Amino acid sequence: MHAMVLHRLATPLIAQERPTPAPGRGEVRLRVEACGVCRTDLHLIDGELPQARLPIVPGHEVVGTIDAVGPDVITWKLGDRVGVPWLGETCGTCSYCAQGRENLCDIPVFTGCTRDGGYATHVLASAAFCLPLPPCDYPDAALAAPLLCAGLIGGRALRLAGEGAALGLYGFGAAAHILLQVARAEGRRVYAFTRAGDVEAQTLARSLGATWAGSSDEAPPEPLDAAIIFAPAGELVPVALAAVRKGGAVVCGGIHMSDIPSFPYRLLWEERRLLSVANLTRADGHAFLAAAARARVRVHVHRYALTAANEALADLRAGRIHGAAVLVPPA
Repeated sequence: MHAMVLHRLATPLIAQERPTPAPGRGEVRLRVEACGVCRTDLHLIDGELPQARLPIVPGHEVVGTIDAVGPDVITWKLGDRVGVPWLGETCGTCSYCAQGRENLCDIPVFTGCTRDGGYATHVLASAAFCLPLPPCDYPDAALAAPLLCAGLIGGRALRLAGEGAALGLYGFGAAAHILLQVARAEGRRVYAFTRAGDVEAQTLARSLGATWAGSSDEAPPEPLDAAIIFAPAGELVPVALAAVRKGGAVVCGGIHMSDIPSFPYRLLWEERRLLSVANLTRADGHAFLAAAARARVRVHVHRYALTAANEALADLRAGRIHGAAVLVPPA
């Protein structure tokens, strides 16, 4: 198998040939068809995820076909098409797992962080944590891959934001351009906030149905019922709080964010809520993939060869990608 491997923090990934692994008990092996490039991968490379192990094959938005099945696997068979998300496995016994909150498991396994991920031609995964991806919904694997994190985390953030009609999305990248379409299908008005001067992202937002699109330093045309922050910029928290009406919510949708500056209590007063999203549950995955199919979500992708992973990461870091970046291994 071929893989792009991170050996040292803050260094480029290295292309390697490795023996193709055999699945163990409860595991399946996928022939990878596509793997999304997520901003979390940048946080991994930059050393901002302390749980990460090295060396590691990044990638947690994986779509592939099962080509080997380990002992005790009865839920999948050879040829099944599945997705492998960030949450790779949980202990099943801690208090959070017992409460049905497996996204907060005390001893989790994370795909592409604590176990090798999808920047490769093959990947092992826990059969119990794979998600079904019917070919009829997204026959092009590259269009399905970003749903496995950008979509799933966005979907969980949307549920935490509540059912308000006016929704703000701060940071218009992979997650926001997917979530905008789901929110519009639910009848919401969506306001997209981008970097100052990012006309291309604002144009994309409007083309997908945004009511308004502008810079994050602008006030929306109406008070928001809720806002979701995808940009890893802590300074946007008080900005979003100031834009949200009484009783509204601001949800931080990233795994890492720069420090939040101090802000006056009046921005939080009147029962505004500030929340964060951590990982996802398998139930989140099933629910969001069904919602994305109903909404006929159009994923805008920039395709890269597997060996061009460093180029894709550099483009993501520089803000040159509008939509989602996806690695496509050789057939």
